[in-house]
Amino acid sequence: MRMRTWKFVPMLALFLVVHEASAATKVKVGVLTSMSSFISDFTGQGSVEAAKLAIEDFRARHPGVTVDLVSADQQNKPDVATGIVREWFDRGSVDVLVDAPPSPVSLAVTDIVRDKNKVYLATSSSHSDLSGKKCNPNTIQWTYTNWAFANGTGKAVVRQGGDTWFFLTADYAYGHSLEKETADTVKAAGGKVVGTVKHPVSASDLSSFLLQAQASRAKVIGLANAGGDTINSIKQAAEFGIVSGKQNLAALALFITDVHAMGLKASQGLMLTTAFYWDLNDSTRAFSKRFAGRMNGKMPTQAQAGVYSSVLQYLLAVQRVGSPADGAKVVAEMRKLDWFDDPLFGRTRVQENGGVQHAMYLAQVKTPAESRAPWDYYKILQKIPEDQAFQPKEQTGCALVK
Repeated sequence: MRMRTWKFVPMLALFLVVHEASAATKVKVGVLTSMSSFISDFTGQGSVEAAKLAIEDFRARHPGVTVDLVSADQQNKPDVATGIVREWFDRGSVDVLVDAPPSPVSLAVTDIVRDKNKVYLATSSSHSDLSGKKCNPNTIQWTYTNWAFANGTGKAVVRQGGDTWFFLTADYAYGHSLEKETADTVKAAGGKVVGTVKHPVSASDLSSFLLQAQASRAKVIGLANAGGDTINSIKQAAEFGIVSGKQNLAALALFITDVHAMGLKASQGLMLTTAFYWDLNDSTRAFSKRFAGRMNGKMPTQAQAGVYSSVLQYLLAVQRVGSPADGAKVVAEMRKLDWFDDPLFGRTRVQENGGVQHAMYLAQVKTPAESRAPWDYYKILQKIPEDQAFQPKEQTGCALVK
């Protein structure tokens, strides 16, 4: 396990005007991420850098608040992750946990956060139970949910004629949840699920699973996986002639780093739902330029944008409350704002189930001819309004919703 600690000094001036906290206020942020796995490209070091940028921007406006940061690699193992989190909370004085993918890790650490009365900003885990059946007063699911992915991509593909589906699903909690949410959406839109197959996480050879999908003759093969698994699925599907054989792929959780890794020739035409794109507006472009300057030219993923946004809003809430000591109190303060203007996600609010509402976007990957510059990869087809992009809180199964 590798940990690093940074301290920050003021840089850029920032937005919200709030009451100044005591000069003695100290906050410690812990970024628990994946540094060397199939999801490290869309979380990993980029999540750490995004948190650092948020801290710098906050400190520029509130130099009287001391903010430290630690980070660690949880190796995608719940036992490793929970060990780190307990150490951080019990002896490391960490106040807020950020990131912590994938779903088995996030579902494990959320209970510890509640018991220790800290705060968990779940920025990269999309498992809907985090703001549903396992919701608690200390966890906020910031960036996206499986329901949001399914609602955007599933509906759009069915409307375009993709009414029969076969799922290629990663065999862990995240994949199971994403398949279920999308299957429910497909059926509600008038489509039909003709089959499903589960594949091991990080499997290098998906041929037997793809052949089952091909044999189903479903119009759409839904990829309920992420990161390297999604990339391998798409590349190997092309080798088997699946797309040229008139079956379409629906990447249910695609990240811009996945597209970059595959190239536009392999990924062109794929539809996806995303919470963030670097080229949406002046604010997203300004942040992304700074981020890319620290990440060898890489643009931020939606998960990394979620880290920046959530850490910034958390620190502003701590500053208003005056102390990070009572995690549930800080989360309650974040909910008080109702709708606020976030620099990356626009009109945003935190609901009582811990789910965050903001706009999502239905996008399509450009062809090589359409792309004008490096990382110019998406065509935005539709903005899904913030009041429609996420599952209604009354339907999430969260006991905190009255």
